[in-house]
Amino acid sequence: MAREIKDPKKRFAFGKNWSKFLSHLNEDRIEEAEKSLLEKLNMTSLKGKSVLDIGSGSGLFSLAAYRLGAQVSSFDYDKSSVACTTSLKETYAPKDSKWLVQQGSVLDKAFLKQFSELDVVYSWGVLHHTGYMYQALENILPLVKKGGILFISIYNDQGGASRRWKWIKNKYNTTRSPLMRKVLTWYTLFRLWLITFIKDFLSSGNPLKTWNHYGLNNRGMSAYYDLIDWVGGLSFEVATPEEILNFAKMRL
Repeated sequence: MAREIKDPKKRFAFGKNWSKFLSHLNEDRIEEAEKSLLEKLNMTSLKGKSVLDIGSGSGLFSLAAYRLGAQVSSFDYDKSSVACTTSLKETYAPKDSKWLVQQGSVLDKAFLKQFSELDVVYSWGVLHHTGYMYQALENILPLVKKGGILFISIYNDQGGASRRWKWIKNKYNTTRSPLMRKVLTWYTLFRLWLITFIKDFLSSGNPLKTWNHYGLNNRGMSAYYDLIDWVGGLSFEVATPEEILNFAKMRL
């Protein structure tokens, strides 16, 4: 059985956030996601490739992989995220067996047995939210075929800064006060964006220039919903690139 997060009350509702993001999804964002995916994977096409999207979230990158010609399998632990991905599949690929969407956990080895010898295993910003990051990484390493690509994105360990962000995320998820959540969200907004707002104002007179064009330079995503994902995102683990690489090398 899947290993459950020990304290569900401290687990951020990622899927509910992404369901709101989907109301803003358009062709431009989808095309930007496709472009980003090919660039990240250093490929020119996914035609004929098998792609596993672990923690599919909104489903945007599963959709991008599908439209680029891949055989796609998507899963997420969060049922609302599964609903988001399913909604995109029903809209863009109804009844097409080249895209499979499931609910499941990266911590569930029995569930993962159905996947093997994949060309691309993709998991952007997911493993560090499981509560068992290294176990999750160990579980997915065998799924990639020889010569295939494992693409993951993990929060960098920034020492004290990471510990402070973890405190903020815990507070955001445990408080019952809507006002406190707004305060933490506004703090995060100015902490992450103030310098950019100032630079944009000085260079163009529009402090929201980068914010408004965020999707064109950030994988087709939304500045606002990425902000909410950041301030609320629990579980929360970090690692240095060297730690992740060393862990993987010892198991390959």
